[in-house]
Amino acid sequence: MRIAALADLHCSKNSVGALQPVLASLPDRADVVVLCGDLTDYGLPEEARLLAKELASVRIPILGVLGNHDVEAGKGDEIADILREVGVDLLDGDAREIQGVGFVGVKGFAGGFGAHALGPWGEDIIKRFVHEAVDEALKLESALARLRTDRRVALLHYSPVRATVEGEPLEILPFLGSSRLEEPLSRYPVNVVFHGHAHRGELEGRTANDVPVYNVAMPLLAARFPGQPPVCLVDIASGSVTRPLDGAPAPADGAPAPVRAAAGG
Repeated sequence: MRIAALADLHCSKNSVGALQPVLASLPDRADVVVLCGDLTDYGLPEEARLLAKELASVRIPILGVLGNHDVEAGKGDEIADILREVGVDLLDGDAREIQGVGFVGVKGFAGGFGAHALGPWGEDIIKRFVHEAVDEALKLESALARLRTDRRVALLHYSPVRATVEGEPLEILPFLGSSRLEEPLSRYPVNVVFHGHAHRGELEGRTANDVPVYNVAMPLLAARFPGQPPVCLVDIASGSVTRPLDGAPAPADGAPAPVRAAAGG
């Protein structure tokens, strides 16, 4: 299976039509599209409707998770419903199987990484902050436990590892992900993990179990591979990052082909 992954679309009234050149080429290059959060800019239903119009033309399965921008206005459920109407399968602790490959997804949350992760101690508000990350990790674990497929893919918005957020200001690293999200990925091994959120992070990292983790934030992909469509194409049967995509049809208007990230397992 080949997966087209992208995140941080930040769709607004000013971005109408911007995704069409990317989306139009995906059915020829991928079997499944995954969207890793921040699909809208301010979390407004009207932004979701604009995005839905663009996604409606994609004739292959689309799965995704919401991001922090999508819940900014308190309309996350409405945004999810709007996107589901055009066939986008929004996951929130859910498990799906497509062509023998299992997919799970949660938004995730912040809290930091490793020995420097925030602990549930002190003020009640700190405890509630940490418990939000724990709850998201438990949703992820529950979804993974329901899968019966040999190959598994995890979708997040926040990162489960520090490596893919390196490059962001040190002061905000704890707010870009949580290593609590990595724990279920160790207990229930997956083949590849996708996330977004860190626009100035790194493309690839690894879990403690050596599972590839890809930061597919569109601003990161656009900066890393200038002149190419900001999409990460992943073949879960291979094992390296290459470009251009081998054997892909030429993009419209002579644009270079998108990056291909091939995850092992």
